Amino acid sequence: QLQLVESGGGLVQPGGSLRLSCAASGFTLNDDAIGWFRQAPGKEREGVSCITHSGGSTNYADSVKGRFTISRDNAKNTVYLQLNSLKPEDTAVYYCAVRRLALRGCGLSTGPYDLWGQGTQVTVSS
Repeated sequence: QLQLVESGGGLVQPGGSLRLSCAASGFTLNDDAIGWFRQAPGKEREGVSCITHSGGSTNYADSVKGRFTISRDNAKNTVYLQLNSLKPEDTAVYYCAVRRLALRGCGLSTGPYDLWGQGTQVTVSS
């Protein structure tokens, strides 16, 4: 019954934008840190961004800093990742994940996250 569902992925040209959504069902995100991760073919899953339970703090990987923005709307039980100035190197399956009952900030390593969505494909190509 507990699940995360990503949406908003697709094919976009370099320099374009997408907004990814991660909707939680079966539970609420109010006390959870949320992370966005991505995995390209043949590569390890890597952290992209994360946001604390209240939205008071965020972190970004160096590769996306200044281009991506994470946000959350706890009233809608949803987290977003705005992807701007997209590059071909951003092509990957993007996953959202939650670290349950996390009140101490957030990080970009996969280990602490408890629940994962199934991912949404982002392809950046001309």
